[in-house]
Parts: sequence; structure tokens; C-alpha cells
Amino acid sequence: MHSTETALLSVTEALKTARAAGQSSVLILLDLSAAFDTVNHDFLLTILSNMGISDNALSWFRSYLTGRSFRVSWQGRLSPAHLLPTGVPQGSVLGPLLFLIYTTSLGRVIRSHGFSYHCFADDTQLYLSFSPDDHSISARISQCLSDISAWMKEHHLQLNLSKTELLVIPAKPSIQHNFAITIDSLSLSPTKVARNLGVMVDDQLLFTHHVASVARSCRFALYNIGKIRPFLTQQATQLLVQAVVISRLDYCNALLTGLPACVVKPLQMIQNAAARLVFNQPKRAHVTPLLIELHWLPVAARIKYKVLTIAYKVMTVQAPSYLHSLLKAYATSRPLRSSNERRLALPNKHSHKAIQTVLIQSSPMVEQTTFHYQIRRISRYL
Repeated sequence: MHSTETALLSVTEALKTARAAGQSSVLILLDLSAAFDTVNHDFLLTILSNMGISDNALSWFRSYLTGRSFRVSWQGRLSPAHLLPTGVPQGSVLGPLLFLIYTTSLGRVIRSHGFSYHCFADDTQLYLSFSPDDHSISARISQCLSDISAWMKEHHLQLNLSKTELLVIPAKPSIQHNFAITIDSLSLSPTKVARNLGVMVDDQLLFTHHVASVARSCRFALYNIGKIRPFLTQQATQLLVQAVVISRLDYCNALLTGLPACVVKPLQMIQNAAARLVFNQPKRAHVTPLLIELHWLPVAARIKYKVLTIAYKVMTVQAPSYLHSLLKAYATSRPLRSSNERRLALPNKHSHKAIQTVLIQSSPMVEQTTFHYQIRRISRYL
């Protein structure tokens, strides 16, 4: 179940945990130029050999990588074929895996500067938590990025510093960090909002910009579907809305857990408009019967359901290993009736807010309830 959502959950939880502990953090989103196209075949085959892949398996990889060519078609004319001495096929199953193997040694460079990191294909996130009064962070970031750039050049990759983004998450909203990062005559300035794996992440981790962006794109999609609604059946409209609109509402919605209802409200308004469009109802039509007939959970319930699903997979060892540290099973000091109810241990008061994207944060009573009770509360929409 490795996905962009689990990757973002892991990183944002680390940032929220640091903030709950009174620390500021930096998040650096590396950008590589034509990453998959510049992988050196000889380097990659050597790395595979060092990993223990040999004989027929190594010969298979060599055959898979080498001997590829490309042509360019322009105005009906076709160029001669040119061999591709570098690169792994994009859009293939092995492409991202081979690229991650190729960049394995980059992790040692990052960790040597005290940074944590998370890779998803060619998207690499670096993050570091520090005391707000630590004035050595700029130098550490500059040195780390310089070493990363040098490593990239040694491995025939190109770090695009002009598109690399730096996000500073202060320990408190009142704290201001002024970083001046200069590498290879290029300056890297902190930004307030950055796009990370399709999600707009802001420096306060409120995700208001992301909600606004999703609502804006969904409104545009609904507007276009509305133009052709007279020519569609109800079933066709429902399928189209679910594919184009509802899927956007569900993308990485686990990150929105614990946010105020006013933040999520624009997404609920989008879902209401989508339900009315499916049934061709006026704007002021009561939407709850429509959602029940469509078997659509309300947005807040969809978020809860996603979190419960992820938590269940974590507890049953079906989720990525990097999420396992976020949840702990509730253990009693003596046998109780609740011992077999698969409850989760509550975070302590210092980290209570930091883990709110994994545990349901409505009240202590809700937090101590089981997965089954939470699902029963929303089952009437299923």
C-alpha cells in the first residue's frame, strides 16, 4: 500500500510531532531534471551486481536496459534511429524501482548532515527539525544541498536548484525564520506554500491552500459536466462525476483529519453540488437523501473512513513499515474485557496534537472507541 498518501502522512506526521515538541522544521523538495532519462547503465549494473544480482539475472537486466533506441517524427518525416546509452523506461513497472536502486547511496549523503528523507520515485523530500534559536541551520542546509549536487553530478544526474523548494515550518506562528541559502551562485528562498506529490503544503500545515485548490478544480469540472448534462443519463453522469470530481476529493484526504470543519466545508459544498448534478436537482434541493441514494459518505466521514482504513492496515501489518511507529496497540496492565477490542493507545498530552492525522480527534471518548464502532456510525451511507 505504498502511495503518495502514505508518503505524505509519514512526512507531515514527523513535522507535526516536531512542532508539538516546540521545534521548527525545514522541508526541502528536490527537483531533478529528466531524472529517469539520465540514469547511467554501467553505474546501475554495477550497483545491481554489488547487491548480489549476478549471472542470468544480471544478464537479463543488461539486456533490458541496453539496445534501446528512439526516433523523432516531425511533419511526416522520420529521423534516423539513435541508441539510448542512458535512462530507464518511463511508465514501466521496473522504471521507478531501478531509479530508487540507482539512488540508494544518496541516503548516506543526506543522513550524514542529520536530515531525514523520504523518496517516492524521483521525488525526494528532505526534512530536519531544530530548535527555533539554532542559527546554524542555513549553513547545514547549504552544505547538505552542495553535497547532494556533487553526488548527482558524479552519478550523471542533474539537481535543478531553480525548481527545488524550501518550506520552513515554525514552532509557533509568531516565530519568523529568515534563511538565506546560496548554492552554486543560485539562491534558495523559503516559500509559504509548496506542491508536494500533488498536495499543496503550507508552512502552518493547515492545508487551506490545498482545499482551495481542490475545490477550484472540482468546480471547473462540474461546470464542464453541467454543460453536457442534458445529453447524459443519470448513470453516466454518476460515473463521470465519481471519476473526475469525487476522486479528487478523496486524494490524500487523510491529511485533512483533525482540521476545523470550516476548512473542509468547501469540499462538502463540492460534493453536494456533484450529488445535485447527478440527479439534476436545483441548487437548494436537500442533499442528504441524494448522498444516501448514491452511497456517498459525506466528506468528513470519508476522511474518517480513510484514516480508519489506514490505521487498520497498520495494525494488521498491511501498510508500509514507515507508518508502524505512528500507532501503538493499547495494552492493559491486567486482563480486562477491553483487552481484545483492538483499541489504540492514546498519545500523551505533549504529542496529542501531533498525531491527530492518524487518530480520530473529536473527544477522548471517541478516541478510545474501536474501529468497528467508528465504522458503524457511518455505515448508514454505505
